[in-house]
Amino acid sequence: MAFAMLNKPPLRVLIAAPRGFCAGVDRAIQIVELALERFGAPVYVRHEIVHNRFVVERLRDLGAIFVDELDEVPDDRPVVFSAHGVPKSVPAAAQERRLTYVDATCPLVSKVHRQAERLIEEGRHILFIGHAGHPEVIGTFGQVPAGSMTLVETVEDAATIQIPASATLAFLTQTTLSVDDTAAIVDALKARFPEIRAPRSEDICYATSNRQAAVKAIAPECDRMLVIGAPNSSNSLRLAEVAERIGVPARLIERAANIDWDWLGEPKTLGLTAGASAPELLVREVVDALRERFDVTEEIADHSPERMIFKLPRELVA
Repeated sequence: MAFAMLNKPPLRVLIAAPRGFCAGVDRAIQIVELALERFGAPVYVRHEIVHNRFVVERLRDLGAIFVDELDEVPDDRPVVFSAHGVPKSVPAAAQERRLTYVDATCPLVSKVHRQAERLIEEGRHILFIGHAGHPEVIGTFGQVPAGSMTLVETVEDAATIQIPASATLAFLTQTTLSVDDTAAIVDALKARFPEIRAPRSEDICYATSNRQAAVKAIAPECDRMLVIGAPNSSNSLRLAEVAERIGVPARLIERAANIDWDWLGEPKTLGLTAGASAPELLVREVVDALRERFDVTEEIADHSPERMIFKLPRELVA
């Protein structure tokens, strides 16, 4: 065994930048931590605060209780709404019960919510580009009257959805989509509905776009790519897809224990990145696991640092 350890194959690990936590995730986690400080445990959280098991379990250890619905929250305990956003009916139900609640919705998701409301006030029908069943999509649909928004998931949907001829259209998008996929769907919608209103600014959030661009920048140099993130994390799944489309075999893993060593083989260069809800310590954990089997040379890709910071809710910092 000692001989094998002395003869580890060389491995260049090219680490994407930016990667990992974005400002919205950072803010959401801080909100739960501050709520626990302010109100004491337990603090209830409706849905996973962000899509990462490690983050959720750490907050659970601090005294957070994660529930699926508001009716699981006792009348005398505070509740936090997740970063993905919630339908309007959720805070309305909390107010009706006089619950103390804190909304951790990412400000960039809230921006999409406000756009949706304004477009409906203008009398437009919204074509919403997103993934069915994702919490962000459910939350955004819940901002407007039923039937005033239609989900578009694919280019095929864009070509076939049935819209009343008299409808005045606009489109919005989920914030965590594939930049390339979304551009293709938008092109299809504009070709079919030339008068459709586009958002004033890009809905796909800066962090999603930046992390996909970082993967595109390093993938051509890589033999394999590992993406750290949860299987239900939209932005993490998109990172693996970006690498695969460039022709680099990629795997989404939650942490080091999930590495499939047979699949990995002995690449010369391995790309490594993390979705927006994956903490940096999981990146370090994966690098440490790689060091046990390879003679690792670490290289951080050139990047422009992200400086986005979102304010915390007034009720927690006053």
